[in-house]
Amino acid sequence: MNIEGSVAVVTGGNRGFGRELVTRLVERGAKVYAAARRPETVDVPGAVPLRLDITDPASVRDAAAAATDATLLINNAGISTKASLLGGDVEDARREMETHYFGTLSTIRAFAPVIEANGGGTILNILSVLSWLHIPASGAYSAAKAAEWAMTDAVRQELRPKGILVAGLHVGYMETDMTAGITATKSDPGLIAEIALDGIAADSAEIIADSLSRNVKANLSAPIVA
Repeated sequence: MNIEGSVAVVTGGNRGFGRELVTRLVERGAKVYAAARRPETVDVPGAVPLRLDITDPASVRDAAAAATDATLLINNAGISTKASLLGGDVEDARREMETHYFGTLSTIRAFAPVIEANGGGTILNILSVLSWLHIPASGAYSAAKAAEWAMTDAVRQELRPKGILVAGLHVGYMETDMTAGITATKSDPGLIAEIALDGIAADSAEIIADSLSRNVKANLSAPIVA
């Protein structure tokens, strides 16, 4: 896909990793809708603010009706409740699934016909190494991201005949507001954004952005004790 001249919609485009994606897409010559629940918080010069709450079906429909020229959808919006599956609030687990799985699926269902009508394009889902590596402290997040990974693989096969490539980005912790307080090694979100866009330009179905994600994937076939 040619980034220059594309028309991108980035969910959660007002801050964190989403803002980095919006910034670099604009720099590469794309028209960019920076989608957010509060579009007035979008501050990237050249970006078009777009109101979108991915957990609200009416909001998703309205956004797709507004961005009728879209050729690239990046599903970045997400939350992290840090809820465990046994000790955490079950409503937090529901929020994680409603956002990462059902919310992402809702935007794909709304924007896929738009992208197809514009001659095809790409959908990128921002996944996580935690879609493969499941730890109790973030059990709700891991379960939701694992579901999003499975959904990514399934819709890829449905949309490819329509001229739409569905890709997934796997990455560990990045230096954003969501990971504040976590002491693990974190990647520069600007660098990961560049890797993500390079992967889109190369038509990569799976973009593995850091060494942690590569190591975890390499061990998926190992015994569970590994």
